[in-house]
Amino acid sequence: MTIDFEKASFKDFEDIAGIDPFGRASLFNDYSIYKRERGQMNYRQLATSGCGPEITLKIPGIPITRFVSLVSNDYLGFTQHPEVKAAAIAAIEKYGSGVGASPAIGGHMDFHEALEQKIAGFFQRESAIIYTTGYTSNSATLQCLLRKSDLAILDQAVHASVYEGCQLSNVKSFPHNNLYALERILAASQTKYRTRMVIVDGVYSQDGDLAPLKEIVELCKRYGAYSVVDDAHGTGVIGKTGRGVIELNDLFQEVDLITGTFSKTFAHIGGYVVARPELINFLKFQSRQHLFSASSTPAAACILKAIDLVDQEPHWMDQLREKTEYLRSGLRSLGLNTGISQSAIIPVKIGDITRNAEVCRLLLEAGVYANQINYPAVSRKDARIRMSVMATHSYEHLDEVLNAWEWVVTKSKIVNFE
Repeated sequence: MTIDFEKASFKDFEDIAGIDPFGRASLFNDYSIYKRERGQMNYRQLATSGCGPEITLKIPGIPITRFVSLVSNDYLGFTQHPEVKAAAIAAIEKYGSGVGASPAIGGHMDFHEALEQKIAGFFQRESAIIYTTGYTSNSATLQCLLRKSDLAILDQAVHASVYEGCQLSNVKSFPHNNLYALERILAASQTKYRTRMVIVDGVYSQDGDLAPLKEIVELCKRYGAYSVVDDAHGTGVIGKTGRGVIELNDLFQEVDLITGTFSKTFAHIGGYVVARPELINFLKFQSRQHLFSASSTPAAACILKAIDLVDQEPHWMDQLREKTEYLRSGLRSLGLNTGISQSAIIPVKIGDITRNAEVCRLLLEAGVYANQINYPAVSRKDARIRMSVMATHSYEHLDEVLNAWEWVVTKSKIVNFE
């Protein structure tokens, strides 16, 4: 079996006919070495500092260690907020470093209860369940709710955790944000399944665009389907008070399930589902990954402070929006294609996977750490550099980024890609 390493992606090694897992691992190792020797394995860079607008990295072959960071989803900079850090330290001092059990059998502490109530109230609802990761809040919940008699209807661009959660159910997908295609699926499936759930993101993680949520919820109601919205990248970023795309469309009471993560705006790790009380109670005792996984650590109590800060210090959202527009406008002035981004996620579309890796390497040489995104996260011809803006970036940081891109454009001739 031969694989063209120059054109290959990680997905090509998932399942190769006639080659067992150890053989695939060996082949992937050869691919990793090939890419690393060319400076194109721009993943798992070794950081020696925390989240922030700057980061220190140890990268073989690159002499500099200080970079402007565009890889963090800590949109409001709360991982470094002194009150958030103090809350985490105080909780560890009170409870210790872990809880030692799953929620049902000894691991449900008062700060977990407070966090469930706080995040439910944040979205103007009564009840929520928390998971130890945001990924699990999708995968575990959907796996619990949808089985072989049911149908999950997915926007093609939803997060990988949604696809994993639907593996026990029937799945139909529609082209990204295509309302006509969604309605066709809803109309054709009306009498064929016990339950139908339409599952979308609020803000999409690769293009940074928004779901047409008002129209999607209206279609769900018209055709008797449930609506699920993962607004991980919209919370703290979109909406007057940071309640995301749901707030933008005033749909707090209309969406059936709201899912999200604490690992972005809320400065820690973990996930949540907000829904009607009876459904949340069902998940607490039927969702296996909640029932049989240890509860989040006491440091998670810092999330309570982060949630409060969204309302107490709204200037962070204002700064984020201003700086995002500053960077997006600057990139476009260089002739770069930033797609249809409407959030703090800004892609620069390159197209070719190999060229994308080379652009990422050049940015590192120029002192900018950004993410190269390739297939299967996006289509094979839609490779891009993905950047996340933080409220704590200074305009000097952003000018460094623009200067780096101007140099990359000169070196690579990447202008007006479509």
